[in-house]
Amino acid sequence: MGLQEKVIYQIYVKSFMDSNGDGLGDIRGITMKLDYLRKLGVDYLWLTPVFVSPMNDNGYDVADYYAVDPSFGTMEDLDELIAETKKRGMDIMLDMVFNHTSTEHEWFRKAMAGDETYRNYYIFRKGSGGKPPTNWVSKFGGNAWEYVEDSDDYYLHLFDRTQADLNWDNPEVRKELYKVVNFWLDKGVKGFRFDVVNLISKPSVFEDDQDGDGRRFYTDGERIHEYLKELNRNTFGKREDIITVGEMSSTNIDNSIRYSNPEEEELSMIFNFHHLKVDYDAGNKWTLKPFDFIELKTIFNDWQSAMERHQGWMALFYNNHDQPRVVSRFGNDSVYRTKAAKMLATSIHLMRGTPYIYQGEEIGMTNAGFSNIEEYRDVESINYHGILRAEGLSEEETLAILRERSRDNARTPMRWTNEKGFGFTEGEPWIPFGNGERINAEDDQNHGESVNHHYRKLIELRKSHPVIASGSFRMLDLDHEHVYAYIREYEGKRLLVVNNFYGETLNYSLMEAMGPEGPVFDGTEDYTLLLSNYDDILMENRAITLRPYESLALYIE
Repeated sequence: MGLQEKVIYQIYVKSFMDSNGDGLGDIRGITMKLDYLRKLGVDYLWLTPVFVSPMNDNGYDVADYYAVDPSFGTMEDLDELIAETKKRGMDIMLDMVFNHTSTEHEWFRKAMAGDETYRNYYIFRKGSGGKPPTNWVSKFGGNAWEYVEDSDDYYLHLFDRTQADLNWDNPEVRKELYKVVNFWLDKGVKGFRFDVVNLISKPSVFEDDQDGDGRRFYTDGERIHEYLKELNRNTFGKREDIITVGEMSSTNIDNSIRYSNPEEEELSMIFNFHHLKVDYDAGNKWTLKPFDFIELKTIFNDWQSAMERHQGWMALFYNNHDQPRVVSRFGNDSVYRTKAAKMLATSIHLMRGTPYIYQGEEIGMTNAGFSNIEEYRDVESINYHGILRAEGLSEEETLAILRERSRDNARTPMRWTNEKGFGFTEGEPWIPFGNGERINAEDDQNHGESVNHHYRKLIELRKSHPVIASGSFRMLDLDHEHVYAYIREYEGKRLLVVNNFYGETLNYSLMEAMGPEGPVFDGTEDYTLLLSNYDDILMENRAITLRPYESLALYIE
């Protein structure tokens, strides 16, 4: 089975399954749920970082790349998980945070103690006139440079101040990171997700950004492709059947083609996030607006088409640990929740690329709905609560924004049963469970309209129908204000996918469907229903009556 047929499941370890009652998900908890994941049909389990960390950013601040954080278990637990996963025909993908380390990492502690060798592992610069080296803004708010006491030095942190950026221009840093990857390859790990990896190449000259927050100077930097080729050559490129994916912050299509085209020998695929900014007002995450459906479709069309033309490969996803739950964001999390959850799954899974499922997505979990700041745990959300209040927003207005935008929407614990602790823990969970008490895996799988069953069917279809795994992509009716429709084609087989993104019933005529070159159907085609989120299909004279959030996939003969 090639890359095209695989499906990856993301586990936010802290919130997946608690095996010992301390309120924190852990590695043994994942092992307990492997049969559930095997039944779902996924191929890889992507674990968020399990390395030793002070957890200021929930593990994305690594203090030791070679050791398991005690809150998650032991190295023996991880070895067992790798082995048990393989027994079930799946593999482990680890999350590698190589743009920065925790300020508690041994390298940084030595740098702060005055060791010049390790000082060059990071990016230190002098200030000017009592001001930081540049006016760049941290992703988590505030200036991206942290002052070092009793000196004129600052170190760069594109994220939290406890996450110091590594100096990839230093070849010794690169060698150290390659050793980390090879260590885990030798352990039997078969996949890697590289966190914000397109930010690792910083400019040779640091300057103020008069037009933005500084990202244009370090995104897809001048040596990024050189570094990724070297990483490939010295680590996973020497092994067979390794899957890699790069999280590409604010990237563009041209660079993403290079990152993922096999001939470039960099990465297997990329995450891009343009489609998850269509509800940002003027690009600002913290300003609310309804999602722009036409923009969403335009972005999908542009990326799908360009990546196909140039042999690039992309991850297909709406959800992850940094994003609000899509059924609340682009769908409906009340009366039409199951219909919307299935429609959204169909719309993304049947495109060209590798689908990623984020834990709980496969049972239709919703946003958290927290009502006060004390319920939040995310450093970004807590920081922006203060920033938005300082900008003059009321507490009610600020909390309304956090309920829509906070990363904690994705981080509430997985709901396995309806029992106390929802089958996640026998103790007090590290973060509240939030909304959606009616939603849990046990009830969903026993429900006649199971979201989980729909996901299993989507995964089965990808593995059994080459048109889904390998077909071309053509958008239909780009300007339609309610329907997202496209055609996949491979070796004479065609698959039509139609999704109603809204809660109103409408008619969609196949005879009027328009592709890039004009009308798509001539009226002689025969249609076979492959998948739907309703029990039947209402079609007369080639016109489909689409009910609220209806989706369907039709084989076209």
